[in-house]
Amino acid sequence: MDRSLSAILRPRSIAVVGASRQPQSIGREILHNLIQYGFTGPVYPVNPHAESVHSIKCYPSLRDIPGPVDLAVVVVPKGSAARVADDAVARGVHGLVVITAGFREVGGEGERLEEDLKARVRAAGIRMVGPNCMGVINTDPEIRMNATFAATRPEPGTVGFMSQSGALGEVILAHAREIGLGIAYFVSMGNKADISGNDLIEAWEDDPRVNVILMYLESFGNPTRFLSIARRVTRKKPILAVKSGRTAAGARAAFSHTGALAGTGAAYDTLLDQAGVIRVDSMSEMFDLATAFAHERPPRGSRVGILTNAGGPAIMATDACATLGLEVKELGADTQAKLRAVLVPEASVRNPVDMVAAADASSYAGALAVLKDDPGIDGLIVIFVSPIMINALEVARAIIAASKSARLPILTCFMGKEQGRRGVEELRRAGVPVYLFPEEAARAMAGLDHHRRIRERVEGAHRVFEIDRPRALAVLRAAAAAGRAALLPEETEDLLRAYGLPLAPSRMAADAQEAVAAAVQVGFPVAVKGVAERLVHKSEAGAVRLDLRDVGEVDKACRAMRESLGDPRLRFQVQAMVRGGRETILGIARDAKLGPILMFGLGGIFVEVMKDVVFRILPVTDVEAREMVRGIRGHPLLAGARGGPPADEEFLVEALLRLGQMASDHPSIEQVDINPLLAGPDSTSSFVVDARVRIALTA
Repeated sequence: MDRSLSAILRPRSIAVVGASRQPQSIGREILHNLIQYGFTGPVYPVNPHAESVHSIKCYPSLRDIPGPVDLAVVVVPKGSAARVADDAVARGVHGLVVITAGFREVGGEGERLEEDLKARVRAAGIRMVGPNCMGVINTDPEIRMNATFAATRPEPGTVGFMSQSGALGEVILAHAREIGLGIAYFVSMGNKADISGNDLIEAWEDDPRVNVILMYLESFGNPTRFLSIARRVTRKKPILAVKSGRTAAGARAAFSHTGALAGTGAAYDTLLDQAGVIRVDSMSEMFDLATAFAHERPPRGSRVGILTNAGGPAIMATDACATLGLEVKELGADTQAKLRAVLVPEASVRNPVDMVAAADASSYAGALAVLKDDPGIDGLIVIFVSPIMINALEVARAIIAASKSARLPILTCFMGKEQGRRGVEELRRAGVPVYLFPEEAARAMAGLDHHRRIRERVEGAHRVFEIDRPRALAVLRAAAAAGRAALLPEETEDLLRAYGLPLAPSRMAADAQEAVAAAVQVGFPVAVKGVAERLVHKSEAGAVRLDLRDVGEVDKACRAMRESLGDPRLRFQVQAMVRGGRETILGIARDAKLGPILMFGLGGIFVEVMKDVVFRILPVTDVEAREMVRGIRGHPLLAGARGGPPADEEFLVEALLRLGQMASDHPSIEQVDINPLLAGPDSTSSFVVDARVRIALTA
């Protein structure tokens, strides 16, 4: 364990500053929980107005306690918290858990008080949880610390749970106890003034008592550090996260499609995915997966066997598995023969294996003996609907016996509450994950398989290309000097060429006459696009004319465009029509906390309607860039669906890496939209057709 957190997570002695005799007060409940849960070290109540609290001698302040104090739990008015921190420094206390609220979460003076408190503890080298938190729990028999005001008595287990919300703490602990999910640690982080989720992940990284880390998050303090730490830890043990604020009230006013799409919560989804963290949509889903992770290993693959005594639930499980990307394949002939030898003739042995309602404990034992060693399946879902004539407890024991020697994860579903209740309790005591509904078991199995794929990820390499850096810098400096946030088309083309991105041949023209001459130079047919400083979305404004085949059509298009837009300064970009290829979009959006985000998807005019895009936080490896290309729903179109020529995947991967390098090289670049990039069957037939770039202008 990280030594800097040992005073918080494994203290040898605890003082409760603000301990109270008042019934139902937080100061009394925390002291009561420490005593009732059996903390193994000395506990010192601190209250200048009491001789004793809870029949324990009370001290006026931390400075008056005779013995050493590792941890002080602070429950005093917010205005007194700084004084307590000074007392802690003077007394040699190593850790603080500040329960007191009224700090940054209320703004104004509270924010100032929190900054002052943080400065004091950091200057002294003390670690602090909170303020505005529920407290800390460690169920280790050597510690037995419940330094919270929760009413629920947590059961020991293998889950490390951190929550940014103190209000959810009681619900989390109560539900975990209800479903038999044991807790190793629980930390309510509150305002995260000092100790953050990153610190706790590192502390639990090599802790043998923690099999799975659960996180409820409302914000990220240091996303870059989180990405680095979580990438490393998720190769050892799973991290599950519920991140609130998934939907944005509205995307930022978009200069680019990339900016609009990246501003809808996708950035944090991307961060968690790249970190190897499994993001869940609800606390219910988190508990389903955590129950499996707390006791089972990841499967070796995605092939699932289903054993049941009822057809309906098995169909539900099969449908759920298919939806979640798991495979329910027919069992091999040898396995089917072995099953027929131990099951009644009416049983179906293909997969799901339906033993019919009369199946008893011996039927489950016989079938499991065959299935748990079948090399054709990687995980088992065992369903039991408890008929009145079958002993559910004996069925549970048969499953437990099989699970002890199984090489694959076994998840169970016991349906029929009254008859199955004793069996459920037996399974939970034995550490066999059990669920009420088949879909929950399938979802948990999919979570186990997801973690397997995370652990098997190939990291890839960060490629660096030779580029024309002076040319790129000249473009960006010229635009900044002129006070233009949006680059001109010719500047955008210069910037992209500097980074080796191919563009369709084009010329700029000041008026219709120059546009005609440019069209002759480029070669017919051509496209003509209107260019003006405030003209962002050209297609919507009617500022694009395609497939113009002679000088008359070009002249007419330019004059009509200038008239309809009412802008006498309108210029024109004349571009060769590029045929074939698939329309894709590449983009950059810069998040205030996460930095530059790379986007890829199917492009064209419907990109924001279809939203078939994927994101990665920079920098990305060649493997991640390839995952982006293959990760969109429309990838079959790029791969040559219906006999069409496939797009050059290597070209797309390299284009993404070059664009990522551009964004990393130049922090002033805020947004880039390359839409469309026509991806042909090879690099010589692939071109950037349209692009725009926005930079940040310093004051």
